[in-house]
Amino acid sequence: MTDETPAPPKPSTRATSAERENEAREIASGDTSLTRHERSQVDENKAFSALTMFTIIRRQGEEELRRPLLSLWWSGIAAGIGICASVFVQALLWIAFAHSPYRLEIAQLGYTVGFVIVILSRLQLFTENTLSVVLPALHKPTRERFVQWARLWAVVLVANLVGTFATALVVPALQIASPEQTAAMLEVSRHAMEASGWEAMMRGVPAGFFIAALVWMLPNAKGFELFLIMLMSWLIVAGGFTHIIAGSAEAFLLMLHGEVGVSAVFTQHLVPILAGNVLGGTGLFALLAYGQIHAEI
Repeated sequence: MTDETPAPPKPSTRATSAERENEAREIASGDTSLTRHERSQVDENKAFSALTMFTIIRRQGEEELRRPLLSLWWSGIAAGIGICASVFVQALLWIAFAHSPYRLEIAQLGYTVGFVIVILSRLQLFTENTLSVVLPALHKPTRERFVQWARLWAVVLVANLVGTFATALVVPALQIASPEQTAAMLEVSRHAMEASGWEAMMRGVPAGFFIAALVWMLPNAKGFELFLIMLMSWLIVAGGFTHIIAGSAEAFLLMLHGEVGVSAVFTQHLVPILAGNVLGGTGLFALLAYGQIHAEI
């Protein structure tokens, strides 16, 4: 007869809330990486703290800043193409509910589809980067970080616009959309292009803020990512706010059909909207998000 000593219990692989907070502080103040495994050790019944969310988003931003230019370029073009689904689905709903008194409101639900495609596909959307790639530069402001930040913004913005322009050019030309659908897309675009100049810029501020808030909230979504993306993007269109990339799809569509001049598209719409989105996403949300955890780092 042998004595069997029970094996000691295996240490728990689930990090406690206090351990996660200490880990986040170490990462936020040092060079330690937040790995996928460590992120998976989160108690699903507990929400991330602001410090933990800052750490996760900052690390994501650092990963994006290190990506090759070619990767950013093609991801940005794909995002520009994907966001055009917002215009197309709005047009489909506009046609389907032609006799409804709530036709416009129902059609606006289609605006969320492009954002769902782009964000869940992890494609490079310029307005998402008004938060994620800014946090690393705010945390450790160096010349290299600011150069990387400017490089990513420039590449992604141009790539997004190339994607929306190519889609606006190809879809009607190759008759991918029927004449009825094209007419509906033009009608939806006219509603979206009502604001111009200073008004377009000021309406761009809430849109930039909402997208940055969306990026900030996604780590806490825990299975509700789809609902959250749809809610925040719906707020943009329902509020009559302006988004540089989705708005460029509508602007280019009207431009290519001769309803808006090239100069007006950029000077009265895209440039003011861009300024508003950056002001809302970086000038307001990113600085406020960093401000709330700065003393804890």
